[in-house]
Amino acid sequence: MTSDVAPGNAPVDLLLRSRRVVTPEGVRPAAVAVADGRIAAVLPHDAPPPPGAAVVDHGTAALLPGLVDTHVHVNDPGRADWEGFPTATRAAAAGGVTTLLDMPLNSLPPTTRPAWLAAKREAAHGRVHVDVGFWGGAVPDNLAELRPLHDAGVFGFKCFLSPSGVEEFPPLDPGRLEAAMTAIAAFDGLLIAHAEDAAHLAAAPAPSGPRYADFLASRPAAAEHAAVARLCGLAARTGARVHVLHLSAASALPPIAEAKAAGVAVTAETCPHFLTLTAEEIPDGATAFKCCPPIREAANREALWAALADGTLDCVVSDHSPCTADLKVPDFGRAWGGISSLQLGLPLVWTAAAARGHDLADVARWMATAPARIAGLGHKGAIAPGRDADLAVLDPEATLTVDPAALHHRNPVTAYAGRTLRGVVTETRSRGVTVTAGSGRPVGRLIERS
Repeated sequence: MTSDVAPGNAPVDLLLRSRRVVTPEGVRPAAVAVADGRIAAVLPHDAPPPPGAAVVDHGTAALLPGLVDTHVHVNDPGRADWEGFPTATRAAAAGGVTTLLDMPLNSLPPTTRPAWLAAKREAAHGRVHVDVGFWGGAVPDNLAELRPLHDAGVFGFKCFLSPSGVEEFPPLDPGRLEAAMTAIAAFDGLLIAHAEDAAHLAAAPAPSGPRYADFLASRPAAAEHAAVARLCGLAARTGARVHVLHLSAASALPPIAEAKAAGVAVTAETCPHFLTLTAEEIPDGATAFKCCPPIREAANREALWAALADGTLDCVVSDHSPCTADLKVPDFGRAWGGISSLQLGLPLVWTAAAARGHDLADVARWMATAPARIAGLGHKGAIAPGRDADLAVLDPEATLTVDPAALHHRNPVTAYAGRTLRGVVTETRSRGVTVTAGSGRPVGRLIERS
């Protein structure tokens, strides 16, 4: 077996062995050499350790690239009682996530101006256990702020095509959406969009009461299809790069597939809750399951898995959107919409993926490599020479039963309470340093678009 080696002069200080190293070429026995926080080489499993290097043998536990979760609502500053940088990044580390990108809304102020991005960075400075970057926001009154935010290092711009749920982050109407995309295309930025059409939602019955079926009817799949089709058409017309967030409706997949086939720069994500939960199993009043767009039926879920397999969907990220327990009242019209899963994404997806014949290389591609690629994080997302030594150790056969009190995010609210999952994260490393569950001094860095 030949070795993969990156050029560089730093001495190797750490060698990690595993019988199951998940590389871009597949899963194989290997030894990963780390020098100064970067992967220096991927060597044969029995390669002798360089002089002075610490050696850790993980046996048959799998060594994966650290997950890159590009859809996380930290809510700090302003709503840090919902979530905060220390708790969110501890949960990330416990779940094998080594890089997260924070969404621009639910914090106060939202990340829609350079000065407010600075406030966000100040709130995070010295308090993160994994690497953290930031999305900017595209809202009706900040067209002139998009280029300055881009120059300040945000990874792209989130917008809504329907009400966001918080008044300080209003949606873009069709005209302002096109204007924002035109502006973003001019500097080759990235627009990421909550794709539900406002007119379709307004025409649907308003949600009220405890019945999940009523809430589902209030967020019809047609709203996603219309919004996705509009985004794909505008991407073709303006030349903007577009990423569709948290796609839940399988009926919205064809416009994405057609745009990709035509060479339009469109990508799309889905989330663990859409891949592992179904509308049929959600009890009335169980608003821990409420999110927008909603969890749909079992047949829809299987179509999403097929779209991941054929590449129509690019990646799986959490859309970790926490709140305090009192906001999850048993009324789907009034409860806050959001599912907390930052710590559980890897075992959730691995449990369901393995049951459908997928392997760990597929999971790493969906949850590390593809999100890193979409966000422009070329030094993250793969066990390959030159990448950051961001790594997660997973016991793929071990099981865990979800106990909300054992989770590290701020509020013990989860849709997965009592669920038994396959795959336990036993260690997480950021640039070679162990950060499992954020047990030590915060060593994460604040990162910018390069």
